[in-house]
Amino acid sequence: MSNIQIIDGEFGKRLKLHLAPSIKAGFPSPADDYLHDSIDFNRDLIKNPESTFYGRVDGDSMADAGILDGDIAVIDRSIEPADGDIVVGYVNEEFTIKYLDLSHKADGYIELRPANTRYKPIKIDDGDDFEVWGVVVWTIRNWHK
Repeated sequence: MSNIQIIDGEFGKRLKLHLAPSIKAGFPSPADDYLHDSIDFNRDLIKNPESTFYGRVDGDSMADAGILDGDIAVIDRSIEPADGDIVVGYVNEEFTIKYLDLSHKADGYIELRPANTRYKPIKIDDGDDFEVWGVVVWTIRNWHK
């Protein structure tokens, strides 16, 4: 199961990093030694700062979607969730991160689907305390541990 711990972000500060013109997975070009632009996490990654939060992923149920244990999810609560979105759901007093599957809505339930075959979907019906808490818009991974 992949649970998620919600962490409030501080998005008022400006954080600019130099941006390489391109990052190739092959051999680098000598012309790419010069940095031409910058990226500002607040401007470029956070569209709705007042409704954006971080969440630390705990578990491996979203591994096949590339979301691993320890990753940080950037969650926007102002986005209307759509079928197939990766969402943070609040289910029976626990947060979880899964794909939102609305294909069974006419049958009276929806599902939160993992991205790992070792886990089963979570079936949500009227008897569950449930809300889509937010939509995952980015994930961040520490590659140097």
